[in-house]
Amino acid sequence: MKILLSLWVCLAVAAPLFSQQDNTKNPFRQLDSELPTPNVYRNAAGAPGHMYWQQQADYEMDIRLDDEQQRIYGTEKITYHNNSPDPLDYLWIQLDQNVRALDSDTYKTSTNELGERMTLNQLSRLEPSFEGGFNIDYVRDAGGKEMTYHIQKTMMRVELPQVLEPGAKTDLTIKFWYNINNRMTDGGGRSGSEYFAEDDNYLYTIAQFYPRMALYTDNNGWQNKQFLGRGEFTLTFGDYDVKITVPADHLVAATGTLQNEGDVLTKKQRDRLTEARKERVQPVVIATQEEAVEREKSKVKKEKTWHFKAENVRDFAFASSRKFIWDAMGVEQEDGSVVMAMSMYPKEGNPLWERFSTKAVAHTLRWYSHYTFAYPYPVAWSINAAEIGMEYPMICFNFGRTEADGTYSDRTKYGMIGVIIHEVGHNYFPMIVNSDERQWTWMDEGLNTFLQYLAEQQWERDFPSRRGPADKIVDYMKGDKQYISPIMTNSESIWQFGNNAYGKPATALNILRETVMGREQFDYAFKKYANRWKFKHPAPADLFRTMEDASAIDLDWFWRGWFYTVDHVDIALTSVRPFRINTMNPVVENSNLRKQQAEAPRNISSIRNEEIGQTYDEIDTTLRDYYTDYDPLESTILDEAEYQQYLDGLSEEERATLEADKYYYELSFKNIGGLVMPIVLEFTFADGTTQVERVPAEIWRMGTDEVTKVFPFAKEVTSVVLDPFLETADTDTSNNYYPSRSSLNRFDLYQSRSRGGSENPMQRNRRSQETQRSNGTGSQR
Repeated sequence: MKILLSLWVCLAVAAPLFSQQDNTKNPFRQLDSELPTPNVYRNAAGAPGHMYWQQQADYEMDIRLDDEQQRIYGTEKITYHNNSPDPLDYLWIQLDQNVRALDSDTYKTSTNELGERMTLNQLSRLEPSFEGGFNIDYVRDAGGKEMTYHIQKTMMRVELPQVLEPGAKTDLTIKFWYNINNRMTDGGGRSGSEYFAEDDNYLYTIAQFYPRMALYTDNNGWQNKQFLGRGEFTLTFGDYDVKITVPADHLVAATGTLQNEGDVLTKKQRDRLTEARKERVQPVVIATQEEAVEREKSKVKKEKTWHFKAENVRDFAFASSRKFIWDAMGVEQEDGSVVMAMSMYPKEGNPLWERFSTKAVAHTLRWYSHYTFAYPYPVAWSINAAEIGMEYPMICFNFGRTEADGTYSDRTKYGMIGVIIHEVGHNYFPMIVNSDERQWTWMDEGLNTFLQYLAEQQWERDFPSRRGPADKIVDYMKGDKQYISPIMTNSESIWQFGNNAYGKPATALNILRETVMGREQFDYAFKKYANRWKFKHPAPADLFRTMEDASAIDLDWFWRGWFYTVDHVDIALTSVRPFRINTMNPVVENSNLRKQQAEAPRNISSIRNEEIGQTYDEIDTTLRDYYTDYDPLESTILDEAEYQQYLDGLSEEERATLEADKYYYELSFKNIGGLVMPIVLEFTFADGTTQVERVPAEIWRMGTDEVTKVFPFAKEVTSVVLDPFLETADTDTSNNYYPSRSSLNRFDLYQSRSRGGSENPMQRNRRSQETQRSNGTGSQR
């Protein structure tokens, strides 16, 4: 009995290691102090409260695109509905184009370094040279009276002639214009023009082109943080009625539904569009490449006005060019409705775009809807624009161009498909689940990047996704903490923007899905969050609380570690100690001891002492007695009798445990990185079989530095691997093995000659085929 009990003692639960004084260091303390107090607007379950409200802003606009001067002229009427319980005596309006004004804080606060080689685009960022920004001609009330306003950089405060009471609405009209920036030469940007010198034409991707109402919410009041370039756009929902006047030979894509097809499209284009609405498999070309080339040459001086309407959207954007090719296909929803997936692109994008773009749009709608909700809008556009990826309701601008010979690299192909999925996916986050981008970039970029990864993997097996799996964030997580920010950092103050706002939150959600919650529980809770907050304005606490509320899993430790700290994951398997219960059987135990002694290493003196010719007792045998040949490991009849007596004293349960003769392995772990995570182990047994054990992260709740756990098995273990499937973002896997492993490192032999030029694989394949033909040999592929 004593031997059995001695083993069981080591299985007892350890006492808590956190005292009340140092509980602030406990990663399992609840997030109550960090999250806002639930109220009637946002409840403790993470759902909108019974008194939740949100504002509405409706727009009527007349816009003219001046292709000669590259300018936007516009007049807008804003109808603002005060659905809040608060009286308002002024309104805040975003003037995001002012980020390009000559006195912009963006130029003043940006840091710069000079390299040995600088492009014109890089140099253009060093000082303001483009005269951008809104020019406001007037702001008038519903009666046409001039209103008082004050412009504060990228924000404009409009003083109301009388207080806007709860439940009331007010109208104001703004007339404005601004110079359209060339995205390729005027410091980049999300919106602007691209000039094609070879045919002297422009391609316009136009957004942030009108003064837009700032968002007023229950939890933040006015979101009037200045736009410095990173923190994107926080907007309120409304209905849009927009007329856009452009050169008559331009094609226009925009947010919303085209109201006047008969005025702006040819009969041939209308017939093709009707056919496209029926097609579900292959895109139908509405405007061909040959037609686009003819328009490039024509440069008609007349103008046409395109009329679009959109309901319940948070923004409006459009694209316009005479260079556009246009294709489309229908995407059937689960409820039987049909959404139009459509693309416009110049010939410089072919054959890449005609083959992949619209299908990537359709694919995105199908899979994002699967994980969230049915796409509620009538259309989703993908517009080709060099060196950009940017999203707006129902329309997005995406990079991806071929070489002059029509070939492209695999990086270009998958990068283009990935950016289309990502930007179309933004229709869900934040265009519908409308988070505050100005404050929390990760709430739209991180969630969307996570869904992008899921959709990419549904596109093609082993799609080369840049972000999502845990092992892809390791290099960032183990980097210099001086240059890493917590995810819960304001958008304008983030170190390593892409890793922080896109990669880490996407990885965190994937780890939640694969390792912490499981796919079924995660998918249910995530879908619940999306549906609770579609067409509303969620905050981080609403996501955190919903995921816990819908799953019954306490995730406060996870949100705290991954979102509020810069700790990383590095859990080491520090020791593996094998045990077996002492059977008390003298035959078995003595045999085991004899084997251990035979296998035990011998000291050097013992080995060399074998060279002694004769010992004294070998010379004089009278020195020998009973103990000379005594074998302490030889069992006697008395030993066997005592063993039987021991067995007779055991209960049936104790005897069964003894007869099972299990192997016990005591594993010790050290948390080096500071971030607590589940412990995932793969055991390999002597017979070659394996078994995976998953230990929840709560094993660290009694102390985050070191833990020990015993695993019983019926078979002997030969090896153990910690995090065998690379699912926890462990930054150092060299300490994850028993027995320890060493990896083979390779070095390059010095090469005195270059490997060659930068041709892509398609070009190399063409050259190979040409070489084979010239040599008179057939293709080897």
